[in-house]
This record gives sequence, structure tokens and C-alpha cells, in this order.
Amino acid sequence: MNLLEELQWRGIVYQQTDEEGTQQTLEKEKISLYCGVDPTADSMHIGHLLPFLTLRRFQKQGHRPIVLVGGATGLIGDPSGKSEERKLQTLEMVDYNVKCIQKQLESIFDFDSENGAIMVNNYDWAGSMDIVTFLRDYGKHVGVNYMLAKDTISSRLDTGISFTEFTYTILQAMDFLHLYENHNCKMQIGGSDQWGNITTGLELIRKMAPEGSKAFGLTIPLVTKADGTKFGKTESGAIWLDPEKTSPYEFYQFWINAADADVIKYLKYFTFLSREEIEVLEQSVKEEAHLRKAQKALGEEMTRLIHGVDALDQAIKISEALFSGEVKNLSAAEIKQGFKDVPSYEHTSGEDIGLVELLVAAKISPSKRQAREDVSNGAVYINGERVAETDYVLSSEDRIEDQFTIIRRGKKKYHLIKY
Repeated sequence: MNLLEELQWRGIVYQQTDEEGTQQTLEKEKISLYCGVDPTADSMHIGHLLPFLTLRRFQKQGHRPIVLVGGATGLIGDPSGKSEERKLQTLEMVDYNVKCIQKQLESIFDFDSENGAIMVNNYDWAGSMDIVTFLRDYGKHVGVNYMLAKDTISSRLDTGISFTEFTYTILQAMDFLHLYENHNCKMQIGGSDQWGNITTGLELIRKMAPEGSKAFGLTIPLVTKADGTKFGKTESGAIWLDPEKTSPYEFYQFWINAADADVIKYLKYFTFLSREEIEVLEQSVKEEAHLRKAQKALGEEMTRLIHGVDALDQAIKISEALFSGEVKNLSAAEIKQGFKDVPSYEHTSGEDIGLVELLVAAKISPSKRQAREDVSNGAVYINGERVAETDYVLSSEDRIEDQFTIIRRGKKKYHLIKY
């Protein structure tokens, strides 16, 4: 199975500008190809991953990836998928976002091998360009009617689009031409919403590069969930690659909570597991779904890739502790991850406090009578240990690293006491 056939099997290919030409080129030579992201925030989220992981698949087959972070295009804003103008960011904001995103991309690609990835920023060639040069050298080659035919632009005509966002597709086309001329880049990969921008780049190469120049485009489908809800979104918001925004534990939990109807598709899309390995997991979903082997494999592969082995081990440890109730061996750092969204109460005095009094103060039990009943019935646990004495007093020995006490009422209702 060649590379394109594998991408087709994984369901990754949505559109190609020239499937036959792409196949022939890949069979004859190792190419350079690129994918870009605009720094609209200081972190990527998992919705950005699939095109870059596809680029990484090309690298594993000996091709050279060019990873573009759009310092210039990020100042403009892609009209794709938007019903109104983006809020413009300052140069300082964009520059900061570029640095953050570049660091995240370094975890995905190999930069040191013979076909090591190249990191570029389009502000380096577009940032200092004057308007006359832009209009004469590039704008002249892209017709207005051609641009109006693009879905990303035509869909905005009724609601309004500024000249700034109207010219975005030319800026991105300049990227493709620049990389073609300076890095022999023969292919651009992007999400399905980037088709218009990619084909504009090919049009610019056709008109401005030497006669006979050949380049290609490939787009990737929008990732969807079987139940129709948006991929990559949870009740707490987007799943970010920045561990400060989405902890490795939360990241791991997102993947292992994938529905049976989605998990094999995600394994094909996002992991580098072989076809044979994925087919074994697919059989497991059909025959022993309760074991959730596919979900565990997905969570492990993705967390290891983005956050590393240590963060994966930590995420598994937290998950197992919460499942078993054995939380006393968790560190304070692990508790911050695993109990980020549970109800919490801050015991400001830091002094010893009676358990019944604390249950009421922290609103774990609605009254002292109910608190005593909960304790005497064995429904209250301190750091995973059942406590049935109503006169129990919490002391410094009940604190984990002198920062937290974990109280559980019943089977699953956790509360975090902070000091």
C-alpha cells in the first residue's frame, strides 16, 4: 500500500487537484510539501492536528515537511468559515502567538533527520512588502471574478467582507509561490475549507513560475462526531495543545471517552498505528467493547505524541486513582490536574477542623444532621479512606503536600479542600 492509498484507507483525503499527477510525482521523487496555521491564539487545539499529522505521514515516507506559521496572514484573518470580520490582532500579539505555536509543532515533527522539517513564518517575506509591489507583482495575476467564485468569499458577500479579508487568499497564494521558488515545495495540504486558498496558490504558480512548473494540492475532511456534535469541544470548551489550557489528564480523558462509533475513525486519522493494529482494535470494539481497548490505545498514542511519556504516565495514574478511589498517593500537581473541575472549598485558617463541621462549611452535606448521618453510614472518604467517626478531626496529617484534602461522598462525588 503506497502513501496515497494509505491516506485513502484512513479516510484522510477529501479533495486532490491532480490525483494522477500527485501519485506519479511521489513515485518518482521525494518532495517538499507544506501546511500552515495562522496564530489566532497562543495555542493550537486538536482541530488543527489532522493536517499536520498528515504532513508528518509524508515525512515518515521520506518527504520533507515545511511547517508554516502565518505571522503575516494572522494579521489579516482568513474569511473561511466566518460570517463576520475577525478582530484584528496587534503585531506583538501575533508574534507571541507564533512563538507559542512553533514550540507545539516541534513535538510533532522531526527537525534533525536527513529530511528534517523546516519551520517558516510568512511575515519574513510578506511583512515588509509595500502595497505597490503587492498589487503589481501579485494582484495583477488573480482576477476578481476568479476570487468571487471561491466559496470562502462568495459566502460572505451578503453579510459583507472587507478588502483586507478579500485579499487573504492572495497572501496565502504568495506563500505557496514563495515556498515553491525557494524550497522546491510542490504540494500544499490543508483542511477542506482551504481548497480555495490552495487552488489560488496553484494559479499563481502557473502564471508566475517557469513554464511547465507543476504543483499539487490535497485537502482533508472536516472531523465530525457520529452523534453530530462538534469534534474537539467539551462542556469546558476547546481541547487545547497547551497543557496550561488543557491539562494532559484532560487531554487523555478526551480521547479515551471517544464513542465506540468514532474511535476507529480517530485511530485512523490521528495515530500512526499500522493498519493491522487498528483492525485488531476494531475487532475488539465489535466483540469486547466494554474493555475499551481502542479508546485506551487512542488516549495513549495522542497524549504521548503531544505531551510526552511522563505526562502520559501521570494522566494514566490520575485516571486509575479516580476510578479506584485510591487517591492518597497522588501528588499535589496530579491533584491539580485531576480535580480541576470538581467543587472546592478553601479552609483559610489552616487549623484542625471537625469532619462534620467541614462537610457543612464546604456544602458537601446540607446540614450537620445529614453530615453525621453520611459519616456514620460510611459514605464519607478522606483521601480515599473511609471515615465513620462523627467526631473525627482533620489535621495536617490529612493534607496532601500540605495543600489539599480530597473528600468523597458516596461513590463518585468528589470535593477538594484547599489550604
